Amino acid sequence: MLIPLVALIQTETTGGDTSGIEGAADAVGDAGRDTITVFRAVNEFFSDALGYLLSTVFISNVLASLVVVALGVLVYRVLTHGVPRVLRWRRGRQEFLDEEAVARIKRQDTAIALIRNALRYVVFVIVVLFVLSIFVRNPLPATAGATLLAAVLGFGAQSFLRDIIAGFSIIFEGQYAVGDFIHISPPQGVSGVVEELGLRMTRIRALSGEVHYVPNGMIQGVTNYVSGEQRFTLEVQLSSSEAARRVVDSLGEASGLYLRPPRLVGREEADGRILLRVLAGVLPSMDWLVEENLVARIKAAAGEDALEAEPLIYKVDQASLEQIRSLMPKDREEAEGASPGAGS
Repeated sequence: MLIPLVALIQTETTGGDTSGIEGAADAVGDAGRDTITVFRAVNEFFSDALGYLLSTVFISNVLASLVVVALGVLVYRVLTHGVPRVLRWRRGRQEFLDEEAVARIKRQDTAIALIRNALRYVVFVIVVLFVLSIFVRNPLPATAGATLLAAVLGFGAQSFLRDIIAGFSIIFEGQYAVGDFIHISPPQGVSGVVEELGLRMTRIRALSGEVHYVPNGMIQGVTNYVSGEQRFTLEVQLSSSEAARRVVDSLGEASGLYLRPPRLVGREEADGRILLRVLAGVLPSMDWLVEENLVARIKAAAGEDALEAEPLIYKVDQASLEQIRSLMPKDREEAEGASPGAGS
C-alpha cells in the first residue's frame, strides 16, 4: 500500500515521470533479496554446524579426546606419585644424618618437586597436541596455528617466561633447595622454609604458618641459611654457686621454641667467680629468642647482685670460620713454622 501511494504522489508532482519510482522499487527489491541471502547463509551455517556436532565423526573425536585426557591424567598421577616413592625408597632410613646426608636429601626433595612441576607442563602440552591432531587431520595447518599461537602467547606472557628462566637459573646454580631456610630480599621480604621449588614459582612457609608464593622472576636476592640454624654461645659470670644453680635450672624454660634447647657446655671457677658457657640453637631470624628472651631469663634467675657482668653472646659458625681462616694469607713466621725443616 505504501509504495503505490508514494508512486501516485510522485506521478502527480512530476507530471507522469515514473523513472524514479521504478529505481526505488528496484532498490527495495535488491535489499530484500540481499537480506534473504544473508539469512539463508546463516541458516545453512548453523545447520551445517549442528549436523557436524551430531555426526558420528565429531562424537568419535570427542570420545577419543576424552580417552586421551584421561590417559594423560593417569600418566601424570602415576609418574608424580611413583617417581618420588622410588627416590625415597632408595634413600632408605637413617637414624643419624650428617651434613652431607642432609644436603643429599634436600637435593632429592628438590628434584622431586621439580619433576612434578615439569611433568605438569609436559603432560599438558602432549595432551593438547594429541587432541589437536584428532580434530585436525592435516598436521601442517595445525602446526602453523600452534606456532602462531605460541608466538602470540610469548609476547603476551613475558613475565611467565621470565619466571621460568629465573627458575632454571636457581636450580642449575643451586642457590637454594627444598628444605632450606631462606630470606628473600625486599620488596617481598619473605623468610621461611622452602616447601616447593618449581620452574615458575617458589613456595615458602613462614615460621608463623603463612605460605608465600613468590614468582622466581621477582626474586632480587636470596640469603640461604645453609645449616638451617643459628648457634649462640653465652658466657655468664656469677659470684655464687647458688646463682649458678638457678641459672642452670632456668635453661629448660620454653625449650620447645629452640632447635637446640639451651644447655650448659662448660663451667669454670676462678678467684671466687663462676663462668658458665651456654649453647643454644634457634631457627634463622629468631635470634631475638636468645639475645632478648634467654638473656632476660638468665638475668632474672641470677639476680642483680650475683651477676658480675652482662652476659656475652657469641654468634659464630665454626665451619664458616675455619673456611675463612683457610682462605686468609698466612704470615711468614707461621709459614716457616709449619714447614718441615723449621725445627732443624
